[in-house]
Amino acid sequence: MPRSRPPTPVREPPRTPRGARTRAALVTAARTVFERDGYLNTRLTDITAEANVATGSFYTYFASKEEIFAAVLAEVQEEMLHPHVREMTDSDDPIALIEAGNRAYLLAYRRNAKLMRLLEQVANIDDEVRELRRRRGEAFAERNARTIRDLQARGLADPDVDPLLAASALSAMVGRMAYSTYVIGDDWGLEELVATLTRLWANALRLPSNGQAAKPKKARARRTRAKSTAKPT
Repeated sequence: MPRSRPPTPVREPPRTPRGARTRAALVTAARTVFERDGYLNTRLTDITAEANVATGSFYTYFASKEEIFAAVLAEVQEEMLHPHVREMTDSDDPIALIEAGNRAYLLAYRRNAKLMRLLEQVANIDDEVRELRRRRGEAFAERNARTIRDLQARGLADPDVDPLLAASALSAMVGRMAYSTYVIGDDWGLEELVATLTRLWANALRLPSNGQAAKPKKARARRTRAKSTAKPT
C-alpha cells in the first residue's frame, strides 16, 4: 500500500547567491545519490556528503527527502516540457510541430531514464511522490491540450474530441512508449518511435495528411528485447 503522510512543507528559496549555489549543489547531489542508491536507501547524510555540505545545513533549504526529490523532478520536468519547440518549428504545419514535440520528449526521456525509472517505482509506494507524478502528467496534458484547442480553432483537428482528454490519452501513449523503450528495454529506434507516434497523433486528431512528419521505416523482420533494464546512452 502507498504510504500516506501530511503534505511536506515547502521552504522559501534562498535569498543570496551563496544560498542559491548551496541549494543547487544539494539538488545535483541528490540526483546522483537517488540514481545510485535508490530512493528508499538514500539518506540525507548521503546527499549532504555528496554535495560537501554540512548535514545540518540541509534543513535550511529542504524540509525532507521528499521535498528534495520533488526539486530534482522539477528540473527534469522543465527540460522535458521542451517549451522552445514551437519557436524552432514551423507552427503552421501541425504535424511538424507534433513531430518536433515527440522527438524532444523522447530525447529528454532517454537522457533522464534512470530518474524516470525511479519516479515510477517510488510513485507506487509513496502517496506524496505519486501526487508529484500525477501533477507532472497533468502539466504535460494541459500543455498538449492547448495545442489541440488551437488546431481545432484553426479547423485542422477533429472538433468533436475533448482537448484535455485527447491530450491526456496521447501523452500517456508517448510516455508509456518512452518508458518501455528507455527503462524496460524494448528495442525501438528513435526515428521509428518519432514517426509512428506522430502518425498516431495525427490520425487520432484527424489532421490533414499533407504535413511533413517522417514516414516510419520498414519494420525489421525480427526484434530482440533486452533481458535487463536498458542503459540510456
